Amino acid sequence: MQAGNDRDRDIRSKQAAIAAPNTPLKKHRFRPGTRALMEIRKFQKSTDLLIRRLPFARLVKEITQHYHHGLRWQVDAVQALQYAAEDYLVGLLEDANLCAIHARRVTIMPRDLHLARRIRGYRDDPHAFT
Repeated sequence: MQAGNDRDRDIRSKQAAIAAPNTPLKKHRFRPGTRALMEIRKFQKSTDLLIRRLPFARLVKEITQHYHHGLRWQVDAVQALQYAAEDYLVGLLEDANLCAIHARRVTIMPRDLHLARRIRGYRDDPHAFT
């Protein structure tokens, strides 16, 4: 008998929502983490660049101004540099993710990035000449 009462209550609530169109309906919400997993799958399927081209080109030109004044960049050269930079960052973040999982965490922390770089053989100071 309980199932019939629940069904009647559902029908009445739907009829009340239709009768009063100004009543806001609940907005659909994903559970925590679902949207992140959807984005991960989306970006893993795609092959396009994740960093915007113009800000990256500005950054490259700003950095090169410190070393060579008046240096000009071809579009293909900036694009190749961006592909290499994104490939390096993706690999580093994958290694840092493995470090976080090894520590029984799901969140990447700066110490995971430091450990991944250290395991790869990089020194702590990226500007040090050895």
